[in-house]
Amino acid sequence: MDVNSTKTTPKNDLLLRALRGEKLDRPPVWMMRQAGRYLPEFRAIRDQYDFFTRCQTPELASEITVQPIRRYGMDAAILFSDILVIPQAMNIDVELRPNFGPYLPEPIRTRKDLDRVIVPDVHTSLDYVYKAIEQTLEKLDGEIPLIGFAGSPWTILCYCVQGQGSKTFDLAKEFCFSQPALAEELLQKITNTTIAYLKAKVAAGVHAVQVFDSWGGLLSPADFDRFSLPYMQQIVDELKDLCPVILYSKGAWYALNKMSKTGASALGVDWTCTPETARALSGGNITLQGNFDPARLLSPPETISAMVKEMIDSFGTTNYIANLGHGILPHIPLENAKAFIDAVKNYSA
Repeated sequence: MDVNSTKTTPKNDLLLRALRGEKLDRPPVWMMRQAGRYLPEFRAIRDQYDFFTRCQTPELASEITVQPIRRYGMDAAILFSDILVIPQAMNIDVELRPNFGPYLPEPIRTRKDLDRVIVPDVHTSLDYVYKAIEQTLEKLDGEIPLIGFAGSPWTILCYCVQGQGSKTFDLAKEFCFSQPALAEELLQKITNTTIAYLKAKVAAGVHAVQVFDSWGGLLSPADFDRFSLPYMQQIVDELKDLCPVILYSKGAWYALNKMSKTGASALGVDWTCTPETARALSGGNITLQGNFDPARLLSPPETISAMVKEMIDSFGTTNYIANLGHGILPHIPLENAKAFIDAVKNYSA
Protein backbone atom coordinates (compact mmCIF):
# COMPACT_ATOMS: atom_id res chain seq x y z
CA MET A 1 0.00 0.00 0.00
CA ASP A 2 1.02 3.64 -0.33
CA VAL A 3 2.00 4.44 3.25
CA ASN A 4 1.21 8.11 2.68
CA SER A 5 -2.08 7.68 0.82
CA THR A 6 -4.08 9.25 3.64
CA LYS A 7 -1.89 12.35 3.94
CA THR A 8 -1.42 15.41 1.82
CA THR A 9 1.91 15.02 0.05
CA PRO A 10 4.30 17.87 0.89
CA LYS A 11 5.45 20.08 -2.00
CA ASN A 12 9.00 18.88 -1.36
CA ASP A 13 8.55 15.12 -1.05
CA LEU A 14 12.19 14.09 -1.60
CA LEU A 15 12.35 12.35 1.78
CA LEU A 16 9.23 10.29 1.12
CA ARG A 17 10.46 9.37 -2.35
CA ALA A 18 13.82 8.29 -0.92
CA LEU A 19 12.00 6.14 1.65
CA ARG A 20 10.08 4.49 -1.21
CA GLY A 21 13.33 3.79 -3.06
CA GLU A 22 12.54 6.03 -6.04
CA LYS A 23 15.35 7.11 -8.35
CA LEU A 24 16.60 10.57 -7.36
CA ASP A 25 19.14 13.04 -8.75
CA ARG A 26 20.13 14.10 -5.24
CA PRO A 27 19.30 12.71 -1.82
CA PRO A 28 17.11 14.53 0.70
CA VAL A 29 18.94 16.05 3.68
CA TRP A 30 18.16 16.72 7.32
CA MET A 31 20.24 16.54 10.51
CA MET A 32 19.58 14.64 13.69
CA ARG A 33 19.06 17.15 16.54
CA GLN A 34 18.70 19.91 13.94
CA ALA A 35 16.11 21.61 16.16
CA GLY A 36 18.44 22.49 18.97
CA ARG A 37 21.21 24.08 20.88
CA TYR A 38 23.59 25.02 18.06
CA LEU A 39 21.07 27.69 16.97
CA PRO A 40 21.03 31.11 18.67
CA GLU A 41 17.25 31.35 18.22
CA PHE A 42 16.91 28.05 20.11
CA ARG A 43 19.17 29.28 22.90
CA ALA A 44 17.02 32.40 23.27
CA ILE A 45 14.03 30.16 24.06
CA ARG A 46 16.13 27.87 26.24
CA ASP A 47 17.15 30.83 28.39
CA GLN A 48 13.49 31.48 29.21
CA TYR A 49 12.04 27.98 29.65
CA ASP A 50 13.32 24.73 31.16
CA PHE A 51 13.68 21.67 28.94
CA PHE A 52 10.46 19.81 29.67
CA THR A 53 8.46 23.04 29.57
CA ARG A 54 9.74 23.44 26.01
CA CYS A 55 8.73 19.86 25.18
CA GLN A 56 5.31 20.13 26.84
CA THR A 57 4.29 23.53 25.43
CA PRO A 58 3.04 23.02 21.85
CA GLU A 59 3.72 26.63 20.84
CA LEU A 60 7.35 26.33 21.93
CA ALA A 61 7.94 22.83 20.56
CA SER A 62 6.51 23.75 17.16
CA GLU A 63 8.52 26.97 16.98
CA ILE A 64 11.74 25.13 17.84
CA THR A 65 10.95 22.47 15.21
CA VAL A 66 10.70 24.98 12.37
CA GLN A 67 13.66 27.20 13.39
CA PRO A 68 16.31 25.25 11.43
CA ILE A 69 13.97 24.97 8.42
CA ARG A 70 13.68 28.75 8.22
CA ARG A 71 17.44 29.12 8.45
CA TYR A 72 18.71 26.28 6.24
CA GLY A 73 15.80 24.82 4.26
CA MET A 74 16.26 21.13 5.07
CA ASP A 75 14.12 18.62 3.20
CA ALA A 76 12.41 17.41 6.38
CA ALA A 77 11.60 18.67 9.87
CA ILE A 78 11.82 16.48 12.96
CA LEU A 79 9.52 17.31 15.85
CA PHE A 80 11.26 18.86 18.85
CA SER A 81 10.66 16.50 21.77
CA ASP A 82 12.61 13.96 23.80
CA ILE A 83 12.72 10.18 24.03
CA LEU A 84 12.20 10.40 27.81
CA VAL A 85 8.63 11.68 27.54
CA ILE A 86 7.75 7.96 27.27
CA PRO A 87 8.96 6.96 30.77
CA GLN A 88 7.40 10.15 32.15
CA ALA A 89 4.06 8.99 30.77
CA MET A 90 4.67 5.53 32.27
CA ASN A 91 4.77 6.86 35.84
CA ILE A 92 8.58 7.10 35.98
CA ASP A 93 9.87 10.44 37.22
CA VAL A 94 12.39 12.06 34.85
CA GLU A 95 14.31 15.27 35.50
CA LEU A 96 16.76 17.08 33.26
CA ARG A 97 19.46 18.58 35.46
CA PRO A 98 21.62 21.44 34.14
CA ASN A 99 25.19 20.37 33.33
CA PHE A 100 24.28 16.79 34.22
CA GLY A 101 21.60 15.51 31.83
CA PRO A 102 18.70 13.16 32.49
CA TYR A 103 18.19 12.02 36.06
CA LEU A 104 15.61 9.45 37.18
CA PRO A 105 15.43 9.59 41.00
CA GLU A 106 13.60 6.24 41.33
CA PRO A 107 15.14 3.83 38.79
CA ILE A 108 13.50 0.49 37.96
CA ARG A 109 15.55 -2.35 39.44
CA THR A 110 13.18 -4.69 41.32
CA ARG A 111 9.77 -6.32 40.92
CA LYS A 112 8.29 -3.68 43.24
CA ASP A 113 9.75 -0.92 41.06
CA LEU A 114 8.36 -2.52 37.92
CA ASP A 115 4.87 -2.91 39.39
CA ARG A 116 4.42 0.87 39.53
CA VAL A 117 5.25 1.25 35.82
CA ILE A 118 2.08 1.65 33.75
CA VAL A 119 1.19 1.43 30.09
CA PRO A 120 -0.60 4.79 29.90
CA ASP A 121 -3.38 6.19 27.77
CA VAL A 122 -1.01 8.05 25.45
CA HIS A 123 -3.82 10.25 24.11
CA THR A 124 -4.14 11.79 27.57
CA SER A 125 -0.61 11.69 28.98
CA LEU A 126 1.16 12.77 25.78
CA ASP A 127 -1.54 15.00 24.31
CA TYR A 128 0.87 17.95 24.24
CA VAL A 129 2.99 16.12 21.65
CA TYR A 130 0.08 15.70 19.24
CA LYS A 131 -0.88 19.35 19.67
CA ALA A 132 2.73 20.28 18.86
CA ILE A 133 2.48 18.19 15.68
CA GLU A 134 -0.69 20.01 14.62
CA GLN A 135 0.88 23.42 15.24
CA THR A 136 4.10 22.40 13.47
CA LEU A 137 2.18 21.23 10.40
CA GLU A 138 0.44 24.60 10.30
CA LYS A 139 3.81 26.38 10.36
CA LEU A 140 5.29 24.06 7.70
CA ASP A 141 2.24 24.75 5.51
CA GLY A 142 2.67 21.62 3.38
CA GLU A 143 6.20 22.47 2.27
CA ILE A 144 8.17 19.50 3.67
CA PRO A 145 7.50 16.26 5.60
CA LEU A 146 7.49 16.10 9.39
CA ILE A 147 9.24 13.22 11.16
CA GLY A 148 8.10 11.92 14.54
CA PHE A 149 10.35 9.79 16.73
CA ALA A 150 10.74 7.65 19.81
CA GLY A 151 13.57 5.92 21.59
CA SER A 152 13.93 2.18 21.14
CA PRO A 153 12.67 0.09 24.06
CA TRP A 154 16.23 -1.01 24.89
CA THR A 155 17.47 2.59 24.96
CA ILE A 156 14.56 3.71 27.16
CA LEU A 157 15.24 0.77 29.50
CA CYS A 158 18.84 1.93 29.80
CA TYR A 159 17.77 5.25 31.32
CA CYS A 160 14.95 3.74 33.40
CA VAL A 161 17.31 1.28 35.10
CA GLN A 162 20.59 3.24 35.17
CA GLY A 163 18.81 6.34 36.44
CA GLN A 164 21.00 8.68 34.41
CA GLY A 165 23.18 8.84 31.32
CA SER A 166 26.18 6.53 31.13
CA LYS A 167 28.93 5.47 28.75
CA THR A 168 28.44 1.80 29.62
CA PHE A 169 24.92 1.49 31.14
CA ASP A 170 26.37 -1.26 33.30
CA LEU A 171 23.45 -1.28 35.75
CA ALA A 172 20.99 -1.61 32.88
CA LYS A 173 22.93 -4.53 31.45
CA GLU A 174 23.23 -6.14 34.88
CA PHE A 175 19.43 -5.88 35.25
CA CYS A 176 18.92 -7.62 31.89
CA PHE A 177 21.47 -10.34 32.57
CA SER A 178 20.56 -11.06 36.21
CA GLN A 179 16.77 -10.56 35.98
CA PRO A 180 15.94 -11.24 32.31
CA ALA A 181 12.25 -11.96 32.92
CA LEU A 182 11.80 -8.58 34.63
CA ALA A 183 13.81 -6.87 31.90
CA GLU A 184 11.64 -8.41 29.20
CA GLU A 185 8.49 -7.37 31.05
CA LEU A 186 9.75 -3.79 31.27
CA LEU A 187 10.79 -3.84 27.60
CA GLN A 188 7.32 -5.05 26.62
CA LYS A 189 5.62 -2.28 28.61
CA ILE A 190 7.86 0.28 26.93
CA THR A 191 7.16 -1.29 23.52
CA ASN A 192 3.39 -1.24 23.99
CA THR A 193 3.52 2.40 25.05
CA THR A 194 5.81 3.33 22.17
CA ILE A 195 3.60 1.68 19.56
CA ALA A 196 0.54 3.52 20.82
CA TYR A 197 2.51 6.77 21.00
CA LEU A 198 3.84 6.51 17.45
CA LYS A 199 0.45 5.50 16.05
CA ALA A 200 -1.06 8.61 17.65
CA LYS A 201 1.75 10.70 16.11
CA VAL A 202 0.89 9.33 12.69
CA ALA A 203 -2.79 10.06 13.28
CA ALA A 204 -1.80 13.62 14.23
CA GLY A 205 -0.05 14.01 10.88
CA VAL A 206 3.64 13.03 10.89
CA HIS A 207 4.80 11.62 7.56
CA ALA A 208 7.45 9.20 8.88
CA VAL A 209 8.83 8.00 12.20
CA GLN A 210 12.34 7.24 13.39
CA VAL A 211 13.25 4.88 16.24
CA PHE A 212 16.46 5.94 18.00
CA ASP A 213 18.30 2.92 19.40
CA SER A 214 21.04 5.16 20.75
CA TRP A 215 22.60 2.47 22.96
CA GLY A 216 22.10 -0.59 20.74
CA GLY A 217 25.82 -0.71 20.05
CA LEU A 218 26.55 -1.40 23.74
CA LEU A 219 25.07 -4.88 23.33
CA SER A 220 26.80 -7.92 21.89
CA PRO A 221 25.15 -9.29 18.73
CA ALA A 222 23.51 -12.08 20.75
CA ASP A 223 22.21 -9.69 23.42
CA PHE A 224 21.02 -7.24 20.73
CA ASP A 225 18.99 -10.10 19.25
CA ARG A 226 17.34 -10.64 22.63
CA PHE A 227 16.97 -7.21 24.24
CA SER A 228 16.71 -4.76 21.35
CA LEU A 229 15.79 -6.17 17.93
CA PRO A 230 12.57 -8.08 18.84
CA TYR A 231 11.04 -4.96 20.37
CA MET A 232 11.97 -2.75 17.42
CA GLN A 233 10.51 -5.47 15.20
CA GLN A 234 7.18 -5.17 17.02
CA ILE A 235 7.21 -1.40 16.44
CA VAL A 236 7.93 -1.83 12.72
CA ASP A 237 5.22 -4.50 12.39
CA GLU A 238 2.63 -2.16 13.89
CA LEU A 239 3.69 1.03 12.07
CA LYS A 240 4.99 0.04 8.62
CA ASP A 241 1.56 0.07 6.96
CA LEU A 242 0.79 3.49 8.46
CA CYS A 243 3.98 5.36 7.53
CA PRO A 244 7.64 4.75 6.69
CA VAL A 245 9.77 3.67 9.67
CA ILE A 246 13.48 4.52 9.99
CA LEU A 247 15.53 2.42 12.42
CA TYR A 248 18.74 3.93 13.75
CA SER A 249 20.90 1.82 16.05
CA LYS A 250 24.13 3.62 16.85
CA GLY A 251 27.17 1.36 16.87
CA ALA A 252 25.21 -1.76 15.94
CA TRP A 253 26.58 -2.07 12.39
CA TYR A 254 26.68 -5.85 12.94
CA ALA A 255 22.86 -5.86 13.00
CA LEU A 256 22.31 -4.01 9.70
CA ASN A 257 21.52 -7.25 7.88
CA LYS A 258 18.90 -8.35 10.39
CA MET A 259 17.43 -4.85 10.66
CA SER A 260 17.13 -4.70 6.87
CA LYS A 261 14.69 -7.63 7.09
CA THR A 262 12.35 -6.02 9.64
CA GLY A 263 10.19 -4.22 7.09
CA ALA A 264 11.61 -0.81 8.00
CA SER A 265 11.84 1.67 5.12
CA ALA A 266 15.34 2.88 6.03
CA LEU A 267 18.26 2.25 8.35
CA GLY A 268 20.45 4.90 9.96
CA VAL A 269 24.22 4.42 9.75
CA ASP A 270 26.83 6.05 11.99
CA TRP A 271 30.24 7.27 10.82
CA THR A 272 32.17 4.21 11.97
CA CYS A 273 30.74 2.17 9.09
CA THR A 274 31.65 2.99 5.48
CA PRO A 275 28.91 3.41 2.88
CA GLU A 276 30.23 0.37 1.03
CA THR A 277 30.15 -1.79 4.17
CA ALA A 278 26.68 -0.54 5.12
CA ARG A 279 25.36 -1.35 1.64
CA ALA A 280 26.91 -4.82 1.72
CA LEU A 281 25.66 -5.64 5.23
CA SER A 282 22.13 -4.37 4.58
CA GLY A 283 21.74 -6.28 1.33
CA GLY A 284 22.06 -3.32 -1.03
CA ASN A 285 18.34 -2.59 -1.53
CA ILE A 286 17.12 -0.75 1.57
CA THR A 287 17.38 3.03 1.94
CA LEU A 288 20.27 4.09 4.19
CA GLN A 289 20.56 7.33 6.16
CA GLY A 290 23.72 9.00 7.44
CA ASN A 291 26.56 9.00 8.12
CA PHE A 292 28.65 12.20 8.37
CA ASP A 293 30.66 12.40 11.60
CA PRO A 294 29.03 15.27 13.58
CA ALA A 295 32.49 16.40 14.75
CA ARG A 296 33.50 16.78 11.10
CA LEU A 297 31.21 19.83 11.02
CA LEU A 298 34.08 21.51 12.88
CA SER A 299 36.14 21.26 9.67
CA PRO A 300 36.39 24.31 7.37
CA PRO A 301 33.25 24.77 5.21
CA GLU A 302 35.11 23.95 2.00
CA THR A 303 36.30 20.66 3.54
CA ILE A 304 32.76 19.84 4.65
CA SER A 305 31.47 20.47 1.11
CA ALA A 306 34.10 18.17 -0.41
CA MET A 307 33.46 15.44 2.16
CA VAL A 308 29.69 15.61 1.62
CA LYS A 309 30.16 15.14 -2.12
CA GLU A 310 32.39 12.15 -1.45
CA MET A 311 29.79 10.72 0.94
CA ILE A 312 26.98 11.01 -1.61
CA ASP A 313 29.19 9.62 -4.36
CA SER A 314 29.77 6.57 -2.14
CA PHE A 315 26.15 6.03 -1.06
CA GLY A 316 24.57 7.04 -4.36
CA THR A 317 21.58 9.34 -4.82
CA THR A 318 18.92 6.60 -4.73
CA ASN A 319 17.99 4.66 -1.57
CA TYR A 320 19.85 7.28 0.43
CA ILE A 321 19.08 10.12 2.87
CA ALA A 322 21.96 12.47 3.67
CA ASN A 323 22.32 13.06 7.40
CA LEU A 324 24.82 13.06 10.22
CA GLY A 325 25.86 9.81 11.86
CA HIS A 326 24.46 11.13 15.18
CA GLY A 327 23.07 14.40 16.52
CA ILE A 328 24.62 17.77 15.67
CA LEU A 329 26.95 19.06 18.39
CA PRO A 330 26.07 22.27 20.28
CA HIS A 331 29.22 24.19 19.32
CA ILE A 332 29.01 23.77 15.54
CA PRO A 333 29.43 27.12 13.70
CA LEU A 334 26.29 28.17 11.84
CA GLU A 335 28.13 28.53 8.52
CA ASN A 336 29.42 24.95 8.85
CA ALA A 337 25.92 23.55 9.29
CA LYS A 338 24.92 25.58 6.24
CA ALA A 339 27.85 24.17 4.26
CA PHE A 340 26.62 20.65 5.02
CA ILE A 341 23.02 21.31 3.96
CA ASP A 342 23.98 23.33 0.90
CA ALA A 343 26.47 20.71 -0.29
CA VAL A 344 23.69 18.13 -0.43
CA LYS A 345 21.15 20.46 -2.03
CA ASN A 346 23.66 21.53 -4.70
CA TYR A 347 24.95 18.03 -5.38
CA SER A 348 25.52 16.81 -8.89
CA ALA A 349 27.29 13.57 -9.69
